[in-house]
Amino acid sequence: MATVRFDQASRTYPGSTVPAVDSLDLDIEDGEFMVLVGPSGCGKSTSLRMLAGLEEINSGGVFIGDRDVTDVPPKDRDIAMVFQNYALYPHMSVAENMGFALKMQGVPKAKRLERVKEAATLLDLDEFLDRKPKALSGGQRQRVAMGRAIVRQPQVFCMDEPLSNLDAKLRVSTRTQIAALQQRLNITTVYVTHDQVEAMTMGDRVAVLKDGLLQQVDTPLALYDTPANLFVAGFIGSPAMNLVYATANGDGASIGEYVVPVDRDRLTKASGKQLTVGIRPEAWRIVGEGEAGLPVEVVVVEELGADAYLYGRAKVSTATVGESAEDEAALEADHPGTAELVARIDARRPPQKGTTVRLAVDTDRVHIFDTETGDRLTA
Repeated sequence: MATVRFDQASRTYPGSTVPAVDSLDLDIEDGEFMVLVGPSGCGKSTSLRMLAGLEEINSGGVFIGDRDVTDVPPKDRDIAMVFQNYALYPHMSVAENMGFALKMQGVPKAKRLERVKEAATLLDLDEFLDRKPKALSGGQRQRVAMGRAIVRQPQVFCMDEPLSNLDAKLRVSTRTQIAALQQRLNITTVYVTHDQVEAMTMGDRVAVLKDGLLQQVDTPLALYDTPANLFVAGFIGSPAMNLVYATANGDGASIGEYVVPVDRDRLTKASGKQLTVGIRPEAWRIVGEGEAGLPVEVVVVEELGADAYLYGRAKVSTATVGESAEDEAALEADHPGTAELVARIDARRPPQKGTTVRLAVDTDRVHIFDTETGDRLTA
């Protein structure tokens, strides 16, 4: 086992002037499960491949333990990689696939079989050892790929979206198995995914990347409760946080005619009067007609049994849904001065589509961001 450290590590692909990963500083503790998450093209897989030695590092360095592995060949880094497509040899049995790396290392046959059987028992693969990969389901192939990594007993596991080829139900059960297995083995693991729900449920800590830059690294709950900027706020959470333009005034932040109370200390830190208010769906509540609240036209209600989500449209001064400028412009053109909102509501008393309800917010759970810089404003 070992720590992992990215020290100002950068990678720029030939023909490009923009780094795919730009000065990444990240410390991963011994035995920690670290998840790298972000949208496509953010640099998460490149970062993992830099650690594995599959991508050249143009500047900075990567350390495993106290050892600088920046220029060390992949085979000498003592890491094991689990790929998205499993990369199993179709002509080999499960046992042969799992033990192949040990065979290449010259490990005696008896020792190979012992370690393969130990891993197979751990992964509930004992009855499949003689089968070929084509006779296995996607979930079973994924476990074989995990077993191949486990038998090597590496210092670090590198996992590149290993669940992306599985169906939704199997993905949920398998991610639980991987997290439990990692905890049992206590091997430092760097795991890449584009699925923020996967990241939140599996990682000890989560590193959020965008455009090759590290935005924030923290525990899943800290990312959810205290996002550092607008990107993290909009990316972490499902359904996503409501991000709505507001105007600072003496009493707080005005969203249309609804004023969200905000303490002056936060308001004075804004670079201008334009703010972005972030509200999680569960922070809204439906209030009566005479109470202070934001009128919202109900567009869709998703009834999910224990929960229900109201998707609506509200009139505000300027609209944003935390997406691209093009999306905002399209929304503004279709519905001038409106914002699309989502709120978690009582599943047993959902409002009817087409009606208008008033939503008020729990002021202790309001996030305020500087619209110009994107940074979170704190007291």
